[in-house]
Amino acid sequence: MIIDQIFTVANLSVLPFWALMIILPNWGVTKKVMESLIPLAILAVVYIYFFVLVLAITPESAQLLSSPQLADLAKAFSDEKIMATGWTHYLVMDLFVGRWIYWEGQRTKVWTAHSLLLCLFAGPMGLLSHIVTAAVSQRFRPNSEGEITDAIANPTPEAASK
Repeated sequence: MIIDQIFTVANLSVLPFWALMIILPNWGVTKKVMESLIPLAILAVVYIYFFVLVLAITPESAQLLSSPQLADLAKAFSDEKIMATGWTHYLVMDLFVGRWIYWEGQRTKVWTAHSLLLCLFAGPMGLLSHIVTAAVSQRFRPNSEGEITDAIANPTPEAASK
């Protein structure tokens, strides 16, 4: 079935991007590849294909989406077409967030491998991990003289005011 094949290709297509960001974040090829929005655009087109052509939104499904109830959604996601659409949504959005985490890590020199792994498997957990990691890293980052300027590391008032 064509839907199964498109789903499989979409699912596998994100893995090289995640591998590059996690394993080779500072490689020039990784930076060049991650500059492009084309992979996200292609996945978005796959999502639109599933959403518009495969699901062929009906008045009933539009009503379900307009005021979702948990039981109705659980029932709806038991349908393979709806699950393929939903999963593709996750692929696009998680890769988008992962790309943002990657570029923020490059910009701020914050380690991101753990956050990207979490984002790959559980998007919001990876996002939160990066937010916490960035905050902790910023707080305890050495200043230009190599000193950690945090009050916890420098408990005296004189040291903390540096």
